[in-house]
Amino acid sequence: MSIQTVATTPFEGQKPGTSGLRKKVGVFQQAHYLENFVQSIFDALGGIAGKTLVVGGDGRYHNRAAVQTILQMAAANGAAKVIVGQGGILSTPAASCVIRKYGTFGGIILSASHNPGGPDGDFGIKYNTDNGGPAPEKITDAIYERSTRITEYKTLEAPLYDIDTLGGGTIGSSQVAVIDPVADYAELMQQLFDFDAIRAWFAAGHTMQFDALSAVSGPYARRVIETLLGAPAGTVVNGEPLEDFGGHHPDPNPAHATELIACMNGADAPDFGAASDGDADRNMIVGRNLVVTPSDSLAIIAANAQLVPGYARGLAGVARSMPTSCAVDRVAAKLGIACYETPTGWKFFGNLLDAGRATLCGEESYGTGSDHVREKDGVWAVLFWLNLLAATGKSVNELVNAHWAEYGRNFYSRHDYEALETEPANGLLQALRDKVATLAGTKLAGKTVQLADDFAYDDPVDGSHSGKQGIRIVFEDGSRIVYRLSGTGTEGATLRVYMERYEADPALHGLETQTALAELIAIAGDLADISGRTGRSAPTVVT
Repeated sequence: MSIQTVATTPFEGQKPGTSGLRKKVGVFQQAHYLENFVQSIFDALGGIAGKTLVVGGDGRYHNRAAVQTILQMAAANGAAKVIVGQGGILSTPAASCVIRKYGTFGGIILSASHNPGGPDGDFGIKYNTDNGGPAPEKITDAIYERSTRITEYKTLEAPLYDIDTLGGGTIGSSQVAVIDPVADYAELMQQLFDFDAIRAWFAAGHTMQFDALSAVSGPYARRVIETLLGAPAGTVVNGEPLEDFGGHHPDPNPAHATELIACMNGADAPDFGAASDGDADRNMIVGRNLVVTPSDSLAIIAANAQLVPGYARGLAGVARSMPTSCAVDRVAAKLGIACYETPTGWKFFGNLLDAGRATLCGEESYGTGSDHVREKDGVWAVLFWLNLLAATGKSVNELVNAHWAEYGRNFYSRHDYEALETEPANGLLQALRDKVATLAGTKLAGKTVQLADDFAYDDPVDGSHSGKQGIRIVFEDGSRIVYRLSGTGTEGATLRVYMERYEADPALHGLETQTALAELIAIAGDLADISGRTGRSAPTVVT
């Protein structure tokens, strides 16, 4: 084995987005491409000599090859130890758990989350710091800056390491520990939830279906839900992680988790339905003929947290991304706790969690989590709902309806316009930015604008400033329209438009969501001239 110093030149566009660097698999397969970015991570961190790293990913196509590349480069750069999930597998929340449990320097997570997989699909990589959370902007900016001027990287000329056999070994002078990817995470879940009560719920004959979408949550759900909690075999479907997700689009929403939706809308539907995404950090909660919005899920979890052992102590505060509905705000007000509004991206929650200011966090994009790790956590959210079902004896539908009766309903929807040409999409946002300064006090379709701005966030913990985080239009009746460009796609631009309307009258809570939001949908399209600027007459996906 010998350390090689390889000459290289920068690639354009290695700038991490909302959650790391995501590109098509073919881009990552280019000679030097992954190596450049990994070396840029190591260099931006001041080197990793003598440090311990965690490495793993969601098992998508190119995952195993990338793990081997990182092992060889970590050894060449002097890492003391690398902890690897067996087979190169670690869900994103499990990686955060392992980083925190073993006090490592950080970790490299290989995932494009909910993006499609396979040879023609997407791939991604991100660095998580020693708190287990995504690197903050000051670090991702440093990684990108380094990637623009990199001239060489170090790697070890060595045979492929056996990542399928549990146990320890060496690569070069670095130790390698191949661990059970589920064990530490499952141990943590047992510390948070009332497993005895959930076992009794299943033993009483209650049923559920968990759709893992042929992604990485399958092994976690099978171990925890079927083995530890005693749910019948087959409760977890599509539970084998596949490199192309079996052709599934691994995004747990009604547009893509169609098998689960059909099951839960059927005459013999189970009591509870749930799904998770490509890297197991997102979740969808489903009752019979009812999809619980992520915003409502966060609010209901917060309102009932005292029923769950790990949260019976009370909540320090809650946090939500700006586009997420204000449902949890009403819960926080009643509980007398702080509610923080942050930009999109889980990294913005990290400081609040580390400082003890927030206990629960959530994003409208099917992400919910708490201070147990520093990532959103799909299986955790499902277990939280199972604990609530067991503790209350109520169904999903009953819990949701009871919540609306007490707090009112926030009708909410997101319209995605995917794979837009980048220039027109940027032009649309810029035109909105030019308008917002003059909108306050004006009327749009008879509704008075109370606030219009380009959302900016000043972190209350470290004082960092993040600007241009999305256009907000807030009306005097509390309804909202939000526009932003997503940072998780790999082709063109994705425009996301969010509409929200609060309704206190229980007699109107049964309205169909798009009907309830029809007026706001029309205003949103007209104000931004979406059709004229993009050529799209309708969104690609509605959730």
